Amino acid sequence: MRGKDGSPAGRDTTLDLLKWLALASMLLDHLRFVWPALGWLYPFGRLAFPFFCLAIAANLARSPAAPEPRRLLRYLGALLLFALLAEGPYRLLVGEATTLNVLPTLALGLSIAQALHRPRRLGLLLASAALVLAVIGDRWLMFGAAGALLPAACLLVLRRPLWCAALPGLVCLAANWWPPLFAEAAVLQPFALLVLGTCLGAPALGLRVLRSEPGFAVAPLTRWGYLLYPGHFLLLAAIRAL
Repeated sequence: MRGKDGSPAGRDTTLDLLKWLALASMLLDHLRFVWPALGWLYPFGRLAFPFFCLAIAANLARSPAAPEPRRLLRYLGALLLFALLAEGPYRLLVGEATTLNVLPTLALGLSIAQALHRPRRLGLLLASAALVLAVIGDRWLMFGAAGALLPAACLLVLRRPLWCAALPGLVCLAANWWPPLFAEAAVLQPFALLVLGTCLGAPALGLRVLRSEPGFAVAPLTRWGYLLYPGHFLLLAAIRAL
């Protein structure tokens, strides 16, 4: 059975749309590793991580109760499994990477956010462990400890007025902390201001997507979508090699 827009009944079309936009933003960002002249796409790539964090928050919020332990562990297991599978392709494309790929950060973020959604003993233990790991491993995590807090920040404002998105916007700014970039923004360098403005506004834009009515069919992005993460690294690395 399908809904009015042609999507499978019971699926959240706007959530699928948000995931597709996050993937498209990520792909645009990573094109610069194949064609350095496309470095101007970097600001658009700043949408990907907050969109993925919003998707995690929206998935949690869809359940009125805390996720069942088995479901939560399955979700975390998928993120960690593909984090392992993606690390080699990630380094193949990026080269001398100083952080892990983004999936460990998202896994820690999920662990923290789910405890905020519905505190339970297992959830609180997972969240505490995740927070400690995020702080200790800040230098090795893509987007750092602040990035691990972003899904929780998104969850806090998911059903609040749009102006409340300033909170995850500030967390997103902290997650993208890079001293040279902020120094350039301080002297009003346009490119740096565009990057930081995108970081600040990305959660609000994502919330607008979640609250929209697309009016067109959106292909469901289910568990097979995890394959797109290591897969796009391999594809771009192969294109560069050719």
